[in-house]
Amino acid sequence: MGTILHGARVTLRPATADDVPALVAIRRTPEVFARWRGGDDLVDAVTTDLAEPDTETLVIEVTGRIIGAVQWYAENDDEYRHAGIDIYLDPASHGRGYGTDAVRTLARHLVDHHHYHRLIIDPAADNAAAIRCYEKVGFRPVGVMRQYERGADGTWHDNLLMDLLAAELV
Repeated sequence: MGTILHGARVTLRPATADDVPALVAIRRTPEVFARWRGGDDLVDAVTTDLAEPDTETLVIEVTGRIIGAVQWYAENDDEYRHAGIDIYLDPASHGRGYGTDAVRTLARHLVDHHHYHRLIIDPAADNAAAIRCYEKVGFRPVGVMRQYERGADGTWHDNLLMDLLAAELV
């Protein structure tokens, strides 16, 4: 098993096939599904996410209970080296600081142990709660990616590109 990370309030550990049912249940909630989608077969979507070779998925646990997942991926070309983060949480856990702690914990790990000097995250431009969460960690808006992502309604939506330099990590 890979590295287990401990935040102030959450534990992040590598996701396994045993975690798929809990992650599917979270992805099925309307709030998460609206942002992450996954089609009619969420079991396949989550299983595929976990098998993605260039992405590491960690479950987010609070007192042993899975409340979400956080993923990271990297661009390792020396000219553009950085890492990116994506996260989803059970809506029942929103507003309690768990997302901020998970993002901060992973960001510290990526900076301190993998030596990334820059991290990126790209929430939907209308996802004010997520943007506030990332700003608490030190991420700053650097631009809008217009018509970046197709929504469940079939129309294109903007995302906000945010980045964090290692020295700015809160």
